Amino acid sequence: TRVQIFQTCGAQIGMCVQFYRTAFTFCSDKNSDICCRKQIAGLLRPFDDTDFVAAEIVTKTRVDKLLRAAHPVEIKVQYLDGMPFQFDRVGFKQGICRALHATGVAHGAQHLAREKSLAGAQITLQVNRHARLQQATESRAKLRGGGLILKKVFSLAHKLECKRALQARPPMIPSAMSNTPEQLAELARSIKDWGGALGFAEVRVTDVDLGAASDYLQQWLAAGFHGQMDFMAAHGSKRTHPAQLVPGTVRVISARMDYLPNDIADDWREREQHRQADPDAAVISLYARGRDYHKVMRSRLQRLVDQISVEAGPIGYRVFTDSAPVMEVALAQKAGLGWRGKHTLLLNRDAGSMFFLGEIYTDLPLPVDEPVSSHCGDCVACIDVCPTQAIVGPYKLDARRCISYLTIELKDSIPVELRPLMGNRIYGCDDCQLVCPWNKFAQRSPLPDFDVREGLDHADLIDLFQWSEQDFEQRLEGNPIRRIGHVRWLRNIAVALGNAATQKPRDQGIVAALLSREHHHSELVREHVAWALAQHAMIDSAQG
Repeated sequence: TRVQIFQTCGAQIGMCVQFYRTAFTFCSDKNSDICCRKQIAGLLRPFDDTDFVAAEIVTKTRVDKLLRAAHPVEIKVQYLDGMPFQFDRVGFKQGICRALHATGVAHGAQHLAREKSLAGAQITLQVNRHARLQQATESRAKLRGGGLILKKVFSLAHKLECKRALQARPPMIPSAMSNTPEQLAELARSIKDWGGALGFAEVRVTDVDLGAASDYLQQWLAAGFHGQMDFMAAHGSKRTHPAQLVPGTVRVISARMDYLPNDIADDWREREQHRQADPDAAVISLYARGRDYHKVMRSRLQRLVDQISVEAGPIGYRVFTDSAPVMEVALAQKAGLGWRGKHTLLLNRDAGSMFFLGEIYTDLPLPVDEPVSSHCGDCVACIDVCPTQAIVGPYKLDARRCISYLTIELKDSIPVELRPLMGNRIYGCDDCQLVCPWNKFAQRSPLPDFDVREGLDHADLIDLFQWSEQDFEQRLEGNPIRRIGHVRWLRNIAVALGNAATQKPRDQGIVAALLSREHHHSELVREHVAWALAQHAMIDSAQG
């Protein structure tokens, strides 16, 4: 028989992770085992060699990031004498499941695809019963040991081919895009519920019109406030036009996830401010003390998309979290997740600003949510408290002066005039958030991912400065700090140790730690160590 498959490829799609859902119900022999000795494009591992060789699966080996498109392929099935023809579909045994992923379940297959930067595709079957009976009558070839032959189970198109297909014709699979407004509204409500079950504090939907935000971005870039963050000026207009970044995008599903550790004390803001006054303390931004939020958010957003695809059918989409030309705050503000505070971060009446943002660009025409009004009023606490005066005005941040930029994004030497203002902050800065009145409502995360690791909430500057590069890599595995590398890690701590001279001049432990890195192989480290030693010498000399 000939069975036609309509395969829909979504953004970044490379394999049919939903293939098992249909293939398991396709074989006309419930007792047959299917196996393949070939490894297909590195996506499907060989079937168990103990199974009888009764089939061969042939696919293209070219896998690339794809856009949403649909195209037909055929499966040719040859039946045996005596095979019952009244069955339309039966299930494969577990042998084929092991080819998709070791776990043999849906999440296993989806996880394998995601690990290869791929996403889910779905297939549906249309059985040509007339062709099936005709073929069965014409040819009843017997195969060794029984079984069947599957050919061309699925094919994968190149990204450009899918682009052309998308432009040439509408999608061939019925999907949620053909649903009524009432059905789409119900789907949007379900998406928000599913998001909550996955650990998101709130999920909302917006359109892709970022006109006002586009003007703001251009003014910000023209002022040079982005510093070395050239990626902010790259990608042309894709950052402010989501449909240019991901063709076909008509909606953005915006989500926020609280990140305060579950066991953090109620007076956490006061404790953090107290640590900033301790010359021995290494102050690390709250969000960076647990697991890398990029991994957590991407994984949860992908699981949300998987759930949407199961319920609504194939969709075009792409998942983001602080990793692409996406205006996260502007989109979240339009979606109604909060308003932009004067420190430029998003604020929420029920959660302050201690949360991450993530997005799903999609072609689902979901109903949009309304934005909320601003509630900063006349408050300028965030502007006044900034150690480096990086907030040059309401809603205007000069990133070149921001401690988060200096300790994370800046790859070169930290400007000498800004070093004394950094205090003991070695990765990021929470000052503007600590004084914000709305953060008294900040929520703890329900996920264990953001629990503190390696004692980073009470770390000592000298202890961290003594970490070798191997220590740094091993102890911060899975942590966002690891991205800056060991050299910049030492650079930041050297500045903090130099600033400790204002309270502990010529402290023997601090000076000894700095001297141990005086001849470091990196010129960047040597420069900042020399500056730090000079601070202790200068203050000691002045006191003398």
